[in-house]
Amino acid sequence: MKIDITIIGAGIVGLAIAFELSEKYPNKDIVVLEKHDSYGQETSSRNSEVVHAGMYYTPGSLKAKLCVEGRQLLWDICAKHNILFRKLGKIIVATKEEELNQLEEIKKKGEANGVEGLEIIGKDKIRELEPNVSAIVALYSPITGVIDSHSIMKYFYKKAKENGVMFCFNSEVTGIKKEDEEYKIYCRDRSLTGPSLEIESCIVINSAGLSADKIAAMAGIDIDSAGYRLHYLKGEYFSYSRTDRSSTCPLVNGLVYPTPQKGNKALGIHTLIDTGGSIKFGPNAYPVDEIDYNVVAEHRFAFHESIAKYLPSVQLEDLSPDQSGIRPKLNMKDGKEPDFIIQEDFPGFINLIGIESPGLTSAPAIARHILTHFDT
Repeated sequence: MKIDITIIGAGIVGLAIAFELSEKYPNKDIVVLEKHDSYGQETSSRNSEVVHAGMYYTPGSLKAKLCVEGRQLLWDICAKHNILFRKLGKIIVATKEEELNQLEEIKKKGEANGVEGLEIIGKDKIRELEPNVSAIVALYSPITGVIDSHSIMKYFYKKAKENGVMFCFNSEVTGIKKEDEEYKIYCRDRSLTGPSLEIESCIVINSAGLSADKIAAMAGIDIDSAGYRLHYLKGEYFSYSRTDRSSTCPLVNGLVYPTPQKGNKALGIHTLIDTGGSIKFGPNAYPVDEIDYNVVAEHRFAFHESIAKYLPSVQLEDLSPDQSGIRPKLNMKDGKEPDFIIQEDFPGFINLIGIESPGLTSAPAIARHILTHFDT
């Protein structure tokens, strides 16, 4: 089968790219290869569903630029197409004096990235926003929120299909070979109900998430020399159900994050409200060798210890195992958090490596960024 553009991976980023390219190039044959039986089965559906403001990321980085652009694009899409979202606002809390400088650094980064409305607030304002939170100071972001990630993925999927994009589910890429000006892609049918698939494609976009480094290696890239090797970082969530019924006050009104500790690979265990109003805590972060979505119930003790520092009313019995997710993590360089890698390594072969948080927020902006690799 001859195809103009092949996208490997149907997570939120792959779906957004399929939509954007099919809008821009309606006469191109576009196919999306996905090894699972539907879209968004890995990191895209196993995360906090937070639409980030863009304050954590190094100014000038792709994460910073695409997060800020993607946030506004997501809000606009949701408002226009009745996709559920909530601009809840967020506070990053400091519970001890030595965390104050860290909050100031985050604020400076955010302002350099163009994040609007950031404000350092004291105890009175914290109490007004979040009566149950114990903190000496906080960084307030009024434009952070949450989204129904499944609905936004469904939107991109349906629009791409309407535009003629072909989706091949249960199609696991097993090999890639460069032939003249095209790439031959070999797939096996994971459902074992159909034949193997061979595609000849002029352009390949590797948006395979957790498997993006493996796809790059199939194309002939030395992933260690290129710095593309990924590691799995697992994050678990625990849901909240109040056992003490004496209080009718909601636990939180918005998103509450701890001050991230330097050297950590995540932002710390935070308090989340989803679009339906349910509360959960997470994620933690620890490396794993295999994909396994079980939540270790014993981890609730460490969760409770972390949460109780800023939400002392939460009891251990209030926590129940919820879900987990795995993010594709690149190695840190010189102690710095790695950026997204979006690189055309060979003519017509574009790799997206290490698309972790803020990947959900950045997805529509990443899709538009991909357009810059195409002739107009």
